[in-house]
Amino acid sequence: MTILQDIPLHHDTAGRPLRILIGSAHPYFPQIYGGAQSSTYEMVTALRAKGHEVAVLAGLTGRGMTGASARVRLKLGRRGYVSDQKLGYPVYRAWFADEAVADVVRAYRPDVVLFQSGLPVRLAQAVQPTGVPTVIYFRNAEVDDLGGPLNGLDHVRFIANSHFTADFFARTAGVDCDVIYPLVQADKYRTETHRRNVTFINPHASKGLDIALAVARACTEIPFVFLRAWTLSEEEERSLKAAVGALPNVTLRQSTKDMRSVYRDARIVLAPSRWYEAFGRIAAEAHINGIPVVASDRGGLPEAVGPGGIVLDPDGPIGPWIAAVRSLWHDDDAYARHSEAGRIYARRKDMDVDAQIDTLVGILSATIRKNAPVDRASDRVSHET
Repeated sequence: MTILQDIPLHHDTAGRPLRILIGSAHPYFPQIYGGAQSSTYEMVTALRAKGHEVAVLAGLTGRGMTGASARVRLKLGRRGYVSDQKLGYPVYRAWFADEAVADVVRAYRPDVVLFQSGLPVRLAQAVQPTGVPTVIYFRNAEVDDLGGPLNGLDHVRFIANSHFTADFFARTAGVDCDVIYPLVQADKYRTETHRRNVTFINPHASKGLDIALAVARACTEIPFVFLRAWTLSEEEERSLKAAVGALPNVTLRQSTKDMRSVYRDARIVLAPSRWYEAFGRIAAEAHINGIPVVASDRGGLPEAVGPGGIVLDPDGPIGPWIAAVRSLWHDDDAYARHSEAGRIYARRKDMDVDAQIDTLVGILSATIRKNAPVDRASDRVSHET
């Protein structure tokens, strides 16, 4: 029998702010900027605005000032993680988040943990001996990313970021998921738009780089911006620079945390992903400014695009892609229809941040109540497992 008195297990969460640890083995701001990181950041911001206490556990790379500082601190310290408050709340970072998570839980003492893409099963398995209630939020449809089989977990509740993702895990793992779309706080993306380029975010092969290059090569009258996101290998970097260098109408831009500066100039967002996107956050961001999206029909992208753009087969001929971009660029009536449809779609109830946070908190609170063993004699939570 193990006594875990250092771990708080609250059975009464009604009306009380929660203490939440959100974890992933993937790196976090400022080491990497991607859709999952943006969704996490905005979820943390919205939860804290409602009075909840939130910390993040993330993987760590050796790059940049954050990596260099962490390397020194890890060598000097005795723990398998470092922490900082650079973002205004605790962020715990570790080379191997699954090995550090139990210690982080003991240090932070959360009411509940929420694990996302980046070995969520392995993280959940490491935390289960502590008895802290656990929720897994699926942000992609990648089985290899889980870190283990879902059927080995006990008393874990699941959330998916789209109906596509929920259906995927229902079919492949037999689990039921609540659906909460990624949080997109409109004020962080709303801007005055000049609509003077086609924007392609994350120039990577799995994101349909070949399609974006082919469209740009055909549409020489249209300026394109390729915005960096993921880190590329040396070979990928050389190939990208060579391809972009041969196209005078394409500008390669560095990644940025301020997406308003990106959407300010975008007339169209191009998302020809070959990967089965779990949702397609950039479509939701673009719609806030009435920017139509030309996207592939893979995964959850059709859910994200809806009537605010055009979806096409990434394995089909390139002609329809070129025609779609040219139509939205040159035909003002077609553009206006898709632009207004996107604005309306962005305001649908499923994307209302307050409603999303209320749903999330309800799920977390229910998970705490369901998993906390109660000593009926004293009506206190027992800490024996």
